[in-house]
Amino acid sequence: MTAPGIDLVAAPAGATDLVLLAHGGMENSTAAPHVWRPPILRMWPFAVAARSAAPRAAIGLVRYRYQGWNGSAAHPAADLRAVLDRLALRYDRVILIGHSMGGRAVVAAGNHPLVGGVLALAPWLPVGEPLVALRGPVVFAHGTADRITSLAATTAYARRLRTAGVPVAMLPVEGEKHAMLYRAKDWDELVRRFVTYALDADGTCPALTTDADRVDPLPTWHSAGALPLGVAQIAASRLRLPVIDTL
Repeated sequence: MTAPGIDLVAAPAGATDLVLLAHGGMENSTAAPHVWRPPILRMWPFAVAARSAAPRAAIGLVRYRYQGWNGSAAHPAADLRAVLDRLALRYDRVILIGHSMGGRAVVAAGNHPLVGGVLALAPWLPVGEPLVALRGPVVFAHGTADRITSLAATTAYARRLRTAGVPVAMLPVEGEKHAMLYRAKDWDELVRRFVTYALDADGTCPALTTDADRVDPLPTWHSAGALPLGVAQIAASRLRLPVIDTL
């Protein structure tokens, strides 16, 4: 068993902000992750998008100890918190972006003092998930055709946060499935806009609200592509941003 860590794909000199990506996984597994698993690869285009939005920030991907959440152990959330605890002397602020199980992890760790914003993409938020007082802008986006994790459960969690006074943007993504490949460019655009806003907010974001039942469908910024195009984008992004350092 190795310790959790970060694979950095961008590390500008003097960077005080870090955009940290948390990938998906399995409900139960103590197998070690490896860098070529599809849930990890799916995050690489978001790393490219984050870098374009914040060229002066560091960009990294979380390295979990295990592939699974593993019940009450909640290993990915524990790993993410352990990583955040180590970063206080290196970065002033961390922006969290997670998909699926990684979405659950960034929500669970989103009240850490370093966190300055949380973007959860198709998060796995089962009924009874503990409510966390999230920090910074909080955005949930979930495909309407997702059959792996539940849009209804994500919407319910957003409602609970709003009722507790936390402004949340709830963005259904029309026609999209769990892998986020059919509207891949729109997901990338969401990441770019979120990172820009979280790091350098210069106004209000109308989708952030405490109105319990409000939803704002994700805009169609780009035409939808075919599944092979989404897969090709992942491969190109992986080659474009190699790992340059580990923490």
